[in-house]
Amino acid sequence: MNLTISGHHLEVTPALRSYVTEKLDRIARHFDQLVDVKVLLTVENQKEKDLRQRAECNIHVKGSDLFAQSASADLYAAVDDLVDKLDRQVVRHKDRIQSHQHQAPKRLI
Repeated sequence: MNLTISGHHLEVTPALRSYVTEKLDRIARHFDQLVDVKVLLTVENQKEKDLRQRAECNIHVKGSDLFAQSASADLYAAVDDLVDKLDRQVVRHKDRIQSHQHQAPKRLI
């Protein structure tokens, strides 16, 4: 899994980097065919303080691309919400690609 964490209008500290990688391990635990993960952390210059910190993530998995974004007043809360959204998408993608057809019972004759 190639992991890229970048910041826009903010410096990605080692503590923030380790927090994001720790949270993304949950997604890798559910689905191990992750090819590429790109995380963008942004602080926007807005007048209001709500929803100023934003986290976006693109995940390239075998077969498709997944995208999620989250905004909050706190960057750590935005990352938590982002990982929850991505986890739901990854589990849904994994469920879609699995075969749900049952094998026909073999005859005993």
